[in-house]
Amino acid sequence: MIAAIGRFLQRWGGYLALVIVFAIACALLSNWQWERRAEAVAAIQRVVDNYDAKPVALDTVLPELDSWKLDDEWTPVTLTGRYLRADQTLVRNRPLEGNPGWEVLVPLQLDDGRVFLVDRGWVSVGDTQDLPDSIPAAPKGEVTVVARLKPSEPTIGASTSTKGQLASIHLPTVAEHLAGEQVYTGAYGLLASETPSAATATLSTKPDPDEGPHLSYALQWIAFGILAFVGLVWAVRRERRIAREEAAERAGLPAPEPKRPRRKTDADIEDELLDRVG
Repeated sequence: MIAAIGRFLQRWGGYLALVIVFAIACALLSNWQWERRAEAVAAIQRVVDNYDAKPVALDTVLPELDSWKLDDEWTPVTLTGRYLRADQTLVRNRPLEGNPGWEVLVPLQLDDGRVFLVDRGWVSVGDTQDLPDSIPAAPKGEVTVVARLKPSEPTIGASTSTKGQLASIHLPTVAEHLAGEQVYTGAYGLLASETPSAATATLSTKPDPDEGPHLSYALQWIAFGILAFVGLVWAVRRERRIAREEAAERAGLPAPEPKRPRRKTDADIEDELLDRVG
């Protein structure tokens, strides 16, 4: 018995190790997809909890300029101040429904002097592709804004920001352009409404509750890991059957018949019918 196990390991040990490594990789990839799904479900829940909530004062959510909690994403806040229209910035490479365009970012200086960045919507690229054909102007004078909070975005590689344009809404970079101002760097706001009202670009809409294909991918990776062991068992059994057939041929004996399930007799069928109605 020990000798047989030794021969098996010598013959199939490498394949077994390979299958184990593959199964571990499948398990790790499956766990990664589970984590991605958990993140997507949490993001959907934040939309459900916050998007249609009653607006609150900005200070209750962002007590400091760099304050931010992920659970506050999409929370509507109320702000009163004046737009710094001369410091309007365009954020490039912002597609909407497959169309290229820009986000219009305008600083709003609050009554206490602090500055909060408001995304006043999306505009399509213009005929020259370098700038939009037109941008709705932010209103003059004092305005009351309701905006939904979003976190500061990361920088994009080695992308540089040119005058009046940004590669991403990285708020510390925006703060550098607004030198001398106290700028909120933890979050900015997607415009929901303005009072008095004014023309705006295309405003953002409520995100669809789509968690993506992560669950199916996680289950697929688990299935791949199991199938690897099934394939190994099948290969071992096939090799053993071929070895038996070759041994029988060398001994001049008929090849062993493969095992087939016993056919049911009439009595077996009758018993099954009685069990079903009994």
